[in-house]
Amino acid sequence: LPEARGAPLVLLYLLGLRALAQVSHRQLLSRSPASAGPRDFSASRARGYLDNITAIGPRTVGSPENEVLAVNYLLEQIRGIERESTDAHKISVDIQRPTGSFSIDFLGGFTSYYANITNVVVKLEPRSGAKHAVLSNCHFDSVPNTPGASDDAVSCAVMLEILSTLSKSSESLQHAVIFLFNGAEENILQASHGFITQHEWAKSIRAFINLEAAGVGGKELVFQTGPENPWLVQAYVVAAKHPFASVVAQEIFQSGIIPADTDFRIYRDFGNVPGIDLAFIENGYIYHTEYDTSDRILTDSIQRAGDNILAVLKYLATSEKLAKSFEYRHGNVVFFDILGLFVLAYPARVGTIMNYITAAIAFFYLSKKVLQPKPRAVHNLKKLLTAFSVTLTSWVCTLVAVLMVAMFVSIIGRALSWYTHFYVSVSLYGTAAAAKLILVHMLAKKFFYKNVNEQYLGDVFFDASLMIWSIALAVMTQMGLCSAFICTLWVAFPLLTKLMIHKEFSQKGATIKFIVMYMVGMFVPYLYMLYLSWTVFEMFTPVMGRSGSEIPPDVVLAGLIVIFTMILSSYFINFIYLVKSTKTTLVTLSTVFVVTLILVCSGIFFPYSSDAANPKPKRVFLQHTSRRFHDLDGNVVKSDSGIWINGFDYNGISHITPHVPEINDSIRTPCEEQAPFCGLPWILPVHFMFRFVKNWYLPAPEILPRSPIHFKLLSKKLMPWNSVRLNFEVSGPSHMSLYVRPHAGSALSRWSLGNGMPVASLGGDYFVFYSRGLHAAPWLFWVELTAPEKHSDGIVSLAIAAHYFFGEDQKSPQLYALLERFPNWTFSSGWSCTYDLFVF
Repeated sequence: LPEARGAPLVLLYLLGLRALAQVSHRQLLSRSPASAGPRDFSASRARGYLDNITAIGPRTVGSPENEVLAVNYLLEQIRGIERESTDAHKISVDIQRPTGSFSIDFLGGFTSYYANITNVVVKLEPRSGAKHAVLSNCHFDSVPNTPGASDDAVSCAVMLEILSTLSKSSESLQHAVIFLFNGAEENILQASHGFITQHEWAKSIRAFINLEAAGVGGKELVFQTGPENPWLVQAYVVAAKHPFASVVAQEIFQSGIIPADTDFRIYRDFGNVPGIDLAFIENGYIYHTEYDTSDRILTDSIQRAGDNILAVLKYLATSEKLAKSFEYRHGNVVFFDILGLFVLAYPARVGTIMNYITAAIAFFYLSKKVLQPKPRAVHNLKKLLTAFSVTLTSWVCTLVAVLMVAMFVSIIGRALSWYTHFYVSVSLYGTAAAAKLILVHMLAKKFFYKNVNEQYLGDVFFDASLMIWSIALAVMTQMGLCSAFICTLWVAFPLLTKLMIHKEFSQKGATIKFIVMYMVGMFVPYLYMLYLSWTVFEMFTPVMGRSGSEIPPDVVLAGLIVIFTMILSSYFINFIYLVKSTKTTLVTLSTVFVVTLILVCSGIFFPYSSDAANPKPKRVFLQHTSRRFHDLDGNVVKSDSGIWINGFDYNGISHITPHVPEINDSIRTPCEEQAPFCGLPWILPVHFMFRFVKNWYLPAPEILPRSPIHFKLLSKKLMPWNSVRLNFEVSGPSHMSLYVRPHAGSALSRWSLGNGMPVASLGGDYFVFYSRGLHAAPWLFWVELTAPEKHSDGIVSLAIAAHYFFGEDQKSPQLYALLERFPNWTFSSGWSCTYDLFVF
């Protein structure tokens, strides 16, 4: 084949498929929603709810905005809906304010305690009542300093409109639908725990739908289902009008790679209820920032989410299976949508059979080919294994080379150059990966396969790729991964293509007809992989801007790009051996890579953007902190005050220091080794995500909050088995963090939190996250420690941090002044806090 028929055509083919995959993601959102009738979901009405909720402002747990204004607004709308409902339905409303505690292994493991937080619960049921129910869950609270439009006000607006639509229908439901507007999800899933473990209606729930966000608008992705209960996925398949679902996303999310969790986990683990988890994933750059405003969420996104969720809820509320959901709990399910048009779903056990059959057919084909003719069987096997080894070698060399480039870029301080300009990552790491792959095979062709027939090489390298995918299919299936269906696509379609055009493979000087037939046969796996890659990069790229300073984002993204390059090139490697020359393609790719690398090193691609239409801000957290360290006698032995500054990505705050020159190396944050969590007021135990060389402690005046924390040892009691019980009382702001470190020889054996068994965080210290709503009683708890007979230096260090996220104590004048100096391409979230360490 002349080169004009080879690599350029392959590139044009892949670019065309990529464009088609992108169009498929956008097509449903580009449609204007039809005007809603009285029984249809109305995006315009839902937008009205959304605008009004976000107009309240940030809704932090414990604030009047969250506990009073948002609750009153929801109740007002629910009462209006109730007045307009038909006689076929009965609406009940309850305000729940639970208190409780639980442990969770999220973020390295910690314990959560909540007091008097708020849930607004609505039950829509037939007039005669219902024994069973399906739950729809959203949360109306937001993280501090953000309006929380996508996370999660839009979901609550959608639920209000769905409640209105269902209540106006003259058709009675078979089961109840419970709408939970939970008021403390951002406090690590507290309100859902309070509901599912304490509310009387929770006992009737047989399935749930959780509405969440990891981005702002776009299509809502089904990224978790179950556990088990394939009938729930089938309900989504049948009912959803605009499906977007992937078991790949489920397995990625549940692997813990993404540092996030949802109420799905609480209902699954503490309620033993199966469900469906949906989330908006587009434009995660402004998730949890001040830019998460209602005007950035397209009406079309609201409409498609409402259409989907309304249809699925109606299906479940009229399903015979809901009442007997536990009888249908039999294994996992493989599910994935086809370009947003429909969803394929089948039981995982069926997928296992299909996978093994497909792999067996491929291995039979390869073995038959190797054994014929018999005199050349050993020679054929040797050639196949050699091609197999060369392909794997090319992958390893490519991965190592590209990761070295990524590490170099990170070391010289140019990480995240692609954060605002994603094409930079493709031009840098994508071209490097493609060029390295081509180079390795070009050298193998020139020196190792110098006098071997080109058609034979093309054939044997195709078989080598088929062998790799067949092995991957068998291994992933054996591991129980539902995502193995991807390997099935990459075995079945190429094998079928090869069998259909096997004569053209052996013909010298194959024609355009061969290329066209080959590419048509590969159309399905390549199109699906490009469609999937769009979803993966849409989710992961923004996450790199909030994943802490420990993980080099360029290494992660470069690794992903290499993986997708290897996958997409697997059945085009053979073209390198079929074409006469790949020099032009190699030179072009290398030139693009070198030019991009030079531009990246020069700093021309600034990572962040303040563009009003499409901001991609850098996240920075500032805490004006006053610390006091007490000795065993209660005396203050050390105290200081400063503004603790953390950049939330790998760059730290290196881009900010030119704007605030007093933040320099002389004020790096010190670690107080004798104190738990380095003596710093972490709001959550995310210390493992940050390096101390990338955060600062800028000296500042002491803060004197108007509502200071009160920490009191009520009693000390000797217990059996040489243990001591310490009883404490704490009162303070709505958010506090408790840190516990037993001294050498001592051990924390029991406490009054969670299930009574202490859960240590990474590093061995214990972390308790506390939050409360309004009018909560003082927090009473006890800890029990086993201790040695001699403990002159005490048996435990215990610290308490108070966080002021709202109100008059939130920001000191010094903090305000510093925040004003930060550039407009940052999202700087600041608050005041105190930290007190005690020894007992």
